[in-house]
Amino acid sequence: MTIKELLNQGTIMLKNEDVDGPKNKARAILQYTLKKSKEYTIIYDTKEVTQKQRDEYVKNIKRLISGEPLQYITGVQEFMKINFVVTKDVLIPQPDTEILVEEVIKIANKLDNPLILDLCTGSGAIAVSLAKNIPNARIVATDISKKALEIAKQNAKLNGVLNNIDFIESNLFDKIKNVKFDIIVSNPPYIETDEIRKLPKDVRQEPTIALDGGKDGLDFYRKIFNKGNEYLNRQGYLCVEIGYNQKEAVKRIIEKKERYVQTYCIKDLCQNDRVIVTQIG
Repeated sequence: MTIKELLNQGTIMLKNEDVDGPKNKARAILQYTLKKSKEYTIIYDTKEVTQKQRDEYVKNIKRLISGEPLQYITGVQEFMKINFVVTKDVLIPQPDTEILVEEVIKIANKLDNPLILDLCTGSGAIAVSLAKNIPNARIVATDISKKALEIAKQNAKLNGVLNNIDFIESNLFDKIKNVKFDIIVSNPPYIETDEIRKLPKDVRQEPTIALDGGKDGLDFYRKIFNKGNEYLNRQGYLCVEIGYNQKEAVKRIIEKKERYVQTYCIKDLCQNDRVIVTQIG
């Protein structure tokens, strides 16, 4: 069997199971299985594969059909044009979160040597991306999950910014003592508890601790905004990702704390409300 024939087999298997983007995913699995680039699989598509490679490929295709996310199979996800290691212990970084990172970069570039706190860092996608794009920044990244922090540290090391980030195992602010930041950023869990079981099969494979935002999805926003002002320098910024329908609810949480001013919202590429930024007055 040739590379082209194997790709066709995988594409058909995915199509028959109504998997979205079957050809692209079949090719991604092919590249991962063969440990070859996309260009290689195109140029040498008449090259024969071994029986072992074919069996491994079919096994990986079946993992995808069972609902396992592609990124957990290949172990990698691109975010902000950077490759990140991902495992079942961390949320898979999504393009929507790039909107949050890009806004923090804009803010940080106006500051001298900004000190930034990334809450719920997960894979470290936000912290590492900020460190790569803001060389003069010092970043503290926290997560309640020890396994997630291990992945985040691995990603920082792989991308050459391990010395720019301090990783702390902490439930939000619990282990942050006597420090004030210029920017606090977070992509916290914000899915309503009862909605998690309705999520697509592949999303439900991601760690529940990184998805579940409580009964109304707002538990973490209450904690972050209620305490955030205590950890920000004067005129410091608090920036969070939100669910598409949470803008007004999150703004009401912010308005209960008098010190927050100049709150604004940014939409994602699909024109959904995605990021809220507020500032300490």
